[in-house]
Amino acid sequence: MAEPQQELDQAQQAHQTLQEVSDALDSGRFVHVRRQLQDMEPEDIAHLLEASPRKSRDVLWQLTDPEDYGEILDELNEDVKDALVSQMPPEKLVEATEGMDTDDLAYVLRSLPDDVSKEILGQMDIADRHRVETALAYPEDTAGGIMNTDVTTIRGDVELDVVLRYLRMKGELPDVTDALYVIDEDSRLIGHLSLTTLITTQPDIQVCDVMDDADEAIPVDASDSDVASLFERRDWVSAPVVDENQHLVGRITIDDVVDIIREDAEHSMMSLAGMDDDEDTFAPVFQSTKRRSVWLGANVLAALAAASVSNMFEATLEQMAAIAVLMTIVPSMGGVAGNQTVALVIRGLALGHIGDSNKKELLLKEAAIGFLNGLVWACIIGGIVVVWKDDWLLGGIISAAMLTNLIVAGIAGVTIPIFLKKMNIDPALAGGMALTTITDVIGLSVFLGLATIFI
Repeated sequence: MAEPQQELDQAQQAHQTLQEVSDALDSGRFVHVRRQLQDMEPEDIAHLLEASPRKSRDVLWQLTDPEDYGEILDELNEDVKDALVSQMPPEKLVEATEGMDTDDLAYVLRSLPDDVSKEILGQMDIADRHRVETALAYPEDTAGGIMNTDVTTIRGDVELDVVLRYLRMKGELPDVTDALYVIDEDSRLIGHLSLTTLITTQPDIQVCDVMDDADEAIPVDASDSDVASLFERRDWVSAPVVDENQHLVGRITIDDVVDIIREDAEHSMMSLAGMDDDEDTFAPVFQSTKRRSVWLGANVLAALAAASVSNMFEATLEQMAAIAVLMTIVPSMGGVAGNQTVALVIRGLALGHIGDSNKKELLLKEAAIGFLNGLVWACIIGGIVVVWKDDWLLGGIISAAMLTNLIVAGIAGVTIPIFLKKMNIDPALAGGMALTTITDVIGLSVFLGLATIFI
């Protein structure tokens, strides 16, 4: 119980700090706010900035120590980061990025205007500039885009005592270092030496005799979601990144992977509502309106498709009011059942559980679930309608429509996300809307069609 309670205390403390800072800003106690900010960690300041309205945010940014700008920018979501960066003169940005890790600096530079990025790169020394340009050369959502090029390498033909002397002379190691990477004369990765092995093994033994093989390196073009899955399954703290020729180009650490997992979770949650996961909570009204209108427009088209089906059976609806009362039940049940399947499939795709080898079995399984659920709920809903309306024919019609729609929902819930994934469309963004449209159209068509034929 200690950890959940600690997290709750931290959340309450963050909320209390936000309220205190807000009250201090409202009363004009800027010196007090500056002192509070000086006592806070960069990630906490980033959280405070994201949770503050835009006017308060601008004031907080001015009161923040410029030496912390770089670390804070790295912690902010893109919308908030871009808004603050756009107000900073180039010389301030250059100062803010000094001393940042290459992966963090690459993240910030990607959102800057080209002339500002070039100015920042131009003021770096050749070695640092080369490392950053290497990271920028890869897409942002790949292992190359998130890796840090600051790695410690050793040769395999030296003794451990030599390695220890080298590390003492070096004086420091990159953050989150749990292993040293062993390379050959062509900079190809041949293994890694854990710090535990280095410390606990006799110093006169050669590195090649105690190192682990390099069979767990990450390809530089691997997607960030695949990287996160590997870290989760293997319980890694860090991992090397190699190009197609096995040359060591960088490493990825667990702190970067935690960010990926968090961003993927936010993306999935926001995509279900048709929103950008990087959207600023306190973004300008017109900017937010424009973004959300696109999704609302797509939903209008889906609603019109379902409405057009009802319009085709207008004469049937006019003749029997009971049909109009009951017509929403079938598409509603299909939508709920289908969205359950969509959520399951999206999760399976994200975790790499679903592929060409097993998608047929998954399709048959979900169709069977739809059939069994359809039988159960067709009997239940049909029975309720018979008792309620005293009409066996109407009960049979809604039962048939319910069974059909739940089977369709199960099949569509599997096929839609897989199809969208193949088309490079985010299933989390479009899967739910597409599924709802299909279940609405099929459910209404079957129910109203049968009613038109038999009643």
